[in-house]
Amino acid sequence: MNYFRTALLLAGLTALFMGVGYLIGGAGGAMIALLIAAATNLFTYWNSDRMVLSMYGAHEVDRASAPELYGLVAELAGRAGLPMPRVFLMDEAQPNAFATGRNPENAAVAVTAGLMHQLSREELAGVIAHELAHIKNHDTLLMTITATIAGAISMLAQFGMFFTGHRDSNSGPGIVGSILMMILAPIGAMLVQMAISRTREYAADNLGARIAGQPMWLASALVKIENAAHQVPNFDAERNPATAHMFIINPLSGHGVDNLFATHPSTQNRIAALQQLAAELGTRAGPSVGANENYPSGSPWGRSSSRGPWG
Repeated sequence: MNYFRTALLLAGLTALFMGVGYLIGGAGGAMIALLIAAATNLFTYWNSDRMVLSMYGAHEVDRASAPELYGLVAELAGRAGLPMPRVFLMDEAQPNAFATGRNPENAAVAVTAGLMHQLSREELAGVIAHELAHIKNHDTLLMTITATIAGAISMLAQFGMFFTGHRDSNSGPGIVGSILMMILAPIGAMLVQMAISRTREYAADNLGARIAGQPMWLASALVKIENAAHQVPNFDAERNPATAHMFIINPLSGHGVDNLFATHPSTQNRIAALQQLAAELGTRAGPSVGANENYPSGSPWGRSSSRGPWG
């Protein structure tokens, strides 16, 4: 059902894009709009990961420079049946993470320094497993496409205001129709983009919890990240709000409700779903991820801490 809903929403986004093109230039305009979308998505297909990682100043780490983080990603990727993704660290105090890349063979997982320091090893495992679930579900490419089309709709609607604003009502939408198109089309695109994002977050929570082996690890991490997101600003995200949907929790301030304008489901709803999954799986503590001796005593995870807000 999640995949079917996502397909319908993506089809609606594409139809909206072509509809704006049709209002601007008729059937020819719709075809041009489709070609623009294809060209834009082709560019982002090859370059989106480099663009977003550079935007957040992420630097790549390996087993030598970050053995505890790299080892944890490697173990969970093996559990998920995925190739080892590239691992990046962001010098950001707000705990958060995202995944990017056009496919599992060219994927990357990026975490903030704040996430490394504020979460236990088990909670971090839940977060990384969630991001690996996005990669396994090919959500990284899907979210790039939806963000690109949504942005193109906004650009096309603004272009249409200048292109059709002086037409009379018999040959185009006219000035009133152009204004409405300029306002409503981007809003519609944003709503569809956010609906797709929320649908994929629930799916990644479910699969990620199964990869980690313990849904409550992720639930506990979500609580900590949600609380910190409202207290610790992420200035790079504030400057690039179009990327907010990529993170496990919305990095922007003041977005905590599950409504039409939210990029993520409410954390309470996500936790409730994870609690239900934990009950279905009959697990509360779950297997330990990695042996303690694999983690240096000076690391943030020198002591195992699987207990979350629920004991």
